[in-house]
Amino acid sequence: MDLHDDRREYLEGELRRSDLHADPIEQFECWLAQAFKSEVVDPPAMTVATVAPDGKPSQRIVLLKNVDALGFVFYTDYESKKGGDLEFNPNICLHFPWHAIERQVRIVGVAEKLASEESKKYFHSRPRGSQLAAAVSPQSRVISSREELEQRYRDYESACNGGEVPFPERWGGYRVIPSEIEFWQGGANRLHNRFRYSRPKDEWVIERLAP
Repeated sequence: MDLHDDRREYLEGELRRSDLHADPIEQFECWLAQAFKSEVVDPPAMTVATVAPDGKPSQRIVLLKNVDALGFVFYTDYESKKGGDLEFNPNICLHFPWHAIERQVRIVGVAEKLASEESKKYFHSRPRGSQLAAAVSPQSRVISSREELEQRYRDYESACNGGEVPFPERWGGYRVIPSEIEFWQGGANRLHNRFRYSRPKDEWVIERLAP
């Protein structure tokens, strides 16, 4: 499939240094709010990139569940592919592709496990079906069929007998502590606007990058 002629102009807006907050978390929260307001599909959906022990990179889509001055939080099975990668190498990259408003955000940092109590609190706040699914699904492992997975779900639901779903110790959250955050805004003639926040010491430094 030849895609050489599949082109469009990026004309949604500009991004100037004077538009930016001094703190990249504030800038991210501002853009995230605008993505929701613009009805971008699933603004919290982000690509999470990790590296396996054999050096091969891996990506998948995960939902951001919290962001604050401490970092970016998501939840998963610690025994999953991403969990295994992060156990070996905690370096991580997050990417938010907000195509509808011609924006991207890329975050580089280190992933740290949340305290078990914090993960447990969030786990029990989830819909019951999501709790059951997390408990019975051996994420990233080979299973024989969809029917097997559904049977495991029904069996566990029955075993819980309407009571609280036990918190699976292999499940929990990560907080990504950012060292670099880049904001990308599409520009006319492919002269896109890119600004990178980095923190070589204690304060964030903002630099414009060539497109």
